[in-house]
Amino acid sequence: MRRLPATPALNRFIIGITLFILIMLVAVAGYTSFGWHWLDALYMYVITVFGIGYSEVRPLITPAQRFFNMMIIVAGSAATVYTIGAVVQLFTEGEIKQLLEMQRASRDINKLKHHVIVCGFGRIGQVVAQELTATKTPFVILDVNEQRIDLAIQSGYLAYLGSAVEEETLQAVGIDRAIALATVLPNDTINVFITLTARSMNPSLLIVARANFATTESKLRLAGADHIVLPTKIGASQMTNLIRRPRIDFLEQTGDRETLNDLLSHIDARLEELEITPDYPYVGTRLTGLEVRGQGAFIIVGLRKSDGQLFPTRTNPLVEVGDTLILLGHAQDAPKLIRKYTARVRYPQ
Repeated sequence: MRRLPATPALNRFIIGITLFILIMLVAVAGYTSFGWHWLDALYMYVITVFGIGYSEVRPLITPAQRFFNMMIIVAGSAATVYTIGAVVQLFTEGEIKQLLEMQRASRDINKLKHHVIVCGFGRIGQVVAQELTATKTPFVILDVNEQRIDLAIQSGYLAYLGSAVEEETLQAVGIDRAIALATVLPNDTINVFITLTARSMNPSLLIVARANFATTESKLRLAGADHIVLPTKIGASQMTNLIRRPRIDFLEQTGDRETLNDLLSHIDARLEELEITPDYPYVGTRLTGLEVRGQGAFIIVGLRKSDGQLFPTRTNPLVEVGDTLILLGHAQDAPKLIRKYTARVRYPQ
């Protein structure tokens, strides 16, 4: 949704209505100064401006009265014609339809709950919107650029034209009802200000912020960001890994994992992750010593250590708190069984 646009036709309509009302007030004040009742004065203005042709409510005797009446006729008629022209322009240019669509979008935004606010609809913002759409996560786009907002609306997204730095704008997109905010603007300073504003308005909000320079990371954390993404650093790291290790394990590449999951979905399977917490009984054992009680629902593919290093099953690493098990299972059963089943330690005999 956009704020009401200040188009020429809409400006003309507002100016015309304003002039019409001002002239009406002047006319009523003038006629009442002649000793008329205010209702008679209002009636006289209406029949005079719209040229109905009724006789005067009361006779205008003095030249001053007649001159005043002529001025009201000219000014009131001009304001009326000006306003009617603006209304015709609104219809012919389709702006009435546009305004109605924006009102409908406003109602849809007001209905959002547990949604994500995406600040910025540039290249990264567009990818974020695509991913949220794919996972059926409700969200709204927020941007100061009218062309990008038009693009978001054409793509079928809810969008609002405004600055995310302003509290009024964040309130308009329901920050008090949102579960997360992603600020992905190319300007680090603005991302910091957005994070500060959003955190002050909703302390429980999950905030993911983009940083273009590593020096901004600490500032974003101080401002209240929960997660910080440096696209340049991520891209450079992936390129370096591909140069140093052309046959790098696909599990270390997020894009490759998503591609693999797309392929696995055809056989109703997918990769899942299970975080190792202190309450699980298999902490401190080797990977080959684990047997998942899922009746064959899972295959242990590997283990990611807390520092990000990835170990395949054959290396038999030690399982520690903070590690993540990577499992291959059925798409329908995997999320349910991961929560339901714990692992049973199989000690060597």
